[in-house]
Amino acid sequence: MLVESVHDRAELAELLLRTPDLRAYELGDLDERFWPYTTWYRRGEALALLFHGAGLPILLALDTPDRFVPLTELVADLRPLLPRRFYAHLSPGVTAALEPEFAADSNGPHLKMALTDPTRLDRWQDTTEVVELTPADLTELGVFYELAYPAHSFVPRMVEQDPYVGVRRGGELLAVAGVHVFSPRYRVAAIGNVATHPQARGQGLASVAVAALCRRLLTSVDRIALNVKADNRAAIALYARLGFSQVAAYTELTFTARP
Repeated sequence: MLVESVHDRAELAELLLRTPDLRAYELGDLDERFWPYTTWYRRGEALALLFHGAGLPILLALDTPDRFVPLTELVADLRPLLPRRFYAHLSPGVTAALEPEFAADSNGPHLKMALTDPTRLDRWQDTTEVVELTPADLTELGVFYELAYPAHSFVPRMVEQDPYVGVRRGGELLAVAGVHVFSPRYRVAAIGNVATHPQARGQGLASVAVAALCRRLLTSVDRIALNVKADNRAAIALYARLGFSQVAAYTELTFTARP
């Protein structure tokens, strides 16, 4: 079976919407602002995305366990088409399809989670300290993330284009919750860059921020997802308290072509 390059958004949406909690990021990339930076490949029911709009290209090759074999075959066929260096989100077992030609540097196992019980958000109804963040807060956000979350993936366009909220107390920004993907058209969102000031941890402020952000997003979307490192037990417990459930395991890696 040959690899096809897919250019039809309706065809892609049909495939992705079969597992929207798993494929929230890819669904968001169908939006007009991200679409020009995407290249999609299909081999039967298996689908992979190469995204070029965030510095290092990112390969997303994810699927349910019953389709790991065709997904691995698709990724193996893509080896001649991939850049010499790229980041990747891969379902279990897919890494082996790249290793003959690429060296892998793993960023560890991760989990995809999805909001499955939004009623739990009601525990955090007090929004008196929650503020909407705008481009006017960019300087403060930059300082906050360098202190609270140095490994962040925040870039200015996120707060310029998508919902971002913070918890401000005494004029100081103490917690932030933001969005990686927000697509009212495809009714999905993926939250990220959640962080708390080191001196304010343990007070539940991140829960307040995430709950407020989710309630806002649910006025425009049906599904909210996120990615989290599998060893970040505190974050996983926080999201579980807010009504998120684990959807799938995957691995994040950087690949470099062998000499």
